[in-house]
Amino acid sequence: MNDSTTAPASPVVLEAWFDLQCPDCFAALDDVRALRETYGDRLDVQLRHFPLAKHKHAYAAAQAAEEAFEQGKGWPYAEALLARTAELGDRGEPVLLEVATELGLDTEEFDTALIDGRHLLTVDADEAEGKAIKVTGTPTYVIGGERLDGGQSQDGLRQRIEDIADRLLRG
Repeated sequence: MNDSTTAPASPVVLEAWFDLQCPDCFAALDDVRALRETYGDRLDVQLRHFPLAKHKHAYAAAQAAEEAFEQGKGWPYAEALLARTAELGDRGEPVLLEVATELGLDTEEFDTALIDGRHLLTVDADEAEGKAIKVTGTPTYVIGGERLDGGQSQDGLRQRIEDIADRLLRG
């Protein structure tokens, strides 16, 4: 039994539906970083995968990010990969392993994960859930049951997320 009279508050969850080959998602990282800075552990930013068909390597990139999460460096991997979207488009999957190497991940395990498809179900489940909640482009955010489409414009989006987060944190 806990003697504390106040239970720790659950963080507000912000789902960030990203395609890791999407330049707009790279641009959205500034907002994600600012939100993390503002809210700290009161905001749980969760990467959700929505690889778009127009990005040939996005599906493999999503699987690679899942392996990076398994190895404890999911967000650093996603951010590093998003910084190289053009290169990923030009050179393809070798970029996935290069980023893993740069971050000190176990590249042998990483390569094996991409070959054996161990993260396929996670990526497929995210994609199916995204379609079910009518995600059509990236980035898209979900916070407090509200879906915010950042694929058209990032203008004012962070402020809208902050308004919702503040409301949810106030209870």
